[in-house]
Amino acid sequence: MTKLKLTGKELRAIGYPEAPVISIAMNLMQKHYKHEAKEDVMELLKKILAAPIEYENDAVLGLIAQQLIPEKDTGGAEISLNQNGIRFNIFGQEHIEEGALHQMYQAARLPISVAGALMPDAHSGYGLPIGGVLATDNAVIPYGVGVDIGCRMCLSIFDINPKELTDKESFFARELGEATLFGSGAQFDRAANHEIMENELFYELPLLKNLHGRAWKQLGSSGSGNHFAEFGVIEIAEKDAVLGIDAGKYVGFLTHSGSRALGANIANHYTKLAISKRRLPQEAKNLAWLSLNEEEGIEYWKAMNLAGDYAAACHHVIHEKIAKQLARKPLKRVENHHNFAWKEQWEGKEVIVHRKGATPAGKNVLGIIPGSMTADGFIVKGKGESAAVNSASHGAGRKMSRTKAMASVTDKQFKEELKKFGVKLLGGGLDESPFAYKNIDVVMQSQKALVDVVGKFTPKIVKMSTHAGTDRGGAKHKIWGKKGREEVAGE
Repeated sequence: MTKLKLTGKELRAIGYPEAPVISIAMNLMQKHYKHEAKEDVMELLKKILAAPIEYENDAVLGLIAQQLIPEKDTGGAEISLNQNGIRFNIFGQEHIEEGALHQMYQAARLPISVAGALMPDAHSGYGLPIGGVLATDNAVIPYGVGVDIGCRMCLSIFDINPKELTDKESFFARELGEATLFGSGAQFDRAANHEIMENELFYELPLLKNLHGRAWKQLGSSGSGNHFAEFGVIEIAEKDAVLGIDAGKYVGFLTHSGSRALGANIANHYTKLAISKRRLPQEAKNLAWLSLNEEEGIEYWKAMNLAGDYAAACHHVIHEKIAKQLARKPLKRVENHHNFAWKEQWEGKEVIVHRKGATPAGKNVLGIIPGSMTADGFIVKGKGESAAVNSASHGAGRKMSRTKAMASVTDKQFKEELKKFGVKLLGGGLDESPFAYKNIDVVMQSQKALVDVVGKFTPKIVKMSTHAGTDRGGAKHKIWGKKGREEVAGE
């Protein structure tokens, strides 16, 4: 029987709003109703949309219904946006879509906004655009951080001759397949051990307590969409004092993923709270904030930082597995968040800097900016440019939506592009093809004033989710913990 496939376009056609409820509904229905007839599923989705309160307490459908139930009117006056807003700099404006510019101008009009910038890989998101940087006064915007809290890059550099990636391709491909699970609902049968799961917040906040078990079983997994794990060639043209690696070529292992279901649940819970407390105009409601002087804001800040630490732990679990299989310790590990908020100094005052799809680029701060599955990525060193609020892009940035990419790119074109660049792809799909992304070299040219390039990463063996749902590779996945190595089947 054919498995259920839904698209955002189909949900919007039956009246679903342009909001996170679309991705939530798609993921839940494709997971829990995957063998049901599509027309039956669409009819059920229509019923939920028409009367969400009737499904509010359903174990599965309630997650969709809760996104559709109107927020209760708190009785407070609507907060007006400032007439003009703060001034902010735009990098690579000629390559940024109008929707992202509009969202950034809207964010600049918030009464809490202090400073901002828009990165050259920017495109539309929920609330703050992807590639948007916004500094605020003692307030945090959950959708200014993003749904995938702590989404990040992590790179291990190994002193291995890159020729081995070709000579032992099957070995490296196998290790990629066994290092992590991909897919929006992916969980391990046996959880890895890591101190992050003993964090006291899991036992203090009711929301986190309920998420603890699932978070543990997702520790070391990688999600779907544009998340990946890949081997490639690292090229260092000359030794940089901060990076500290001699000029030459090395093997790099690069991962991109975030805080999985933990971060998504934190984001959605506190966004609803923020929207209920701050009555903004309808078009700006996803920019609702929580003050760091109020209980909900303090809770979100703690939960956000936990999600960021959890995301880092996921990467570290994966990288330690790979290092063990390679029987090498990395010469260097470079990593950075790009969906997060930080307390930083701005013109002598502490502010909250949101970087939603943007890389921290303070003076001499290292980071990784990837291209696509065939395009080079770059190890960069920040210049501390105040015009960009000490930030840079988080990647090449999409130029096509997933739907458009799948409709306009053929399998033949996709395979020819992979062959042209000598990339072996495990999983992945047309929605993540190189054609869906902007030219990374143009993006890097647009931010020469923001970062120095200190190394280059060229992808060679790339592992991604088979599609936007769960990983169906059927491979077994290894877990290492205090009790040694276990093997468990992937979802």
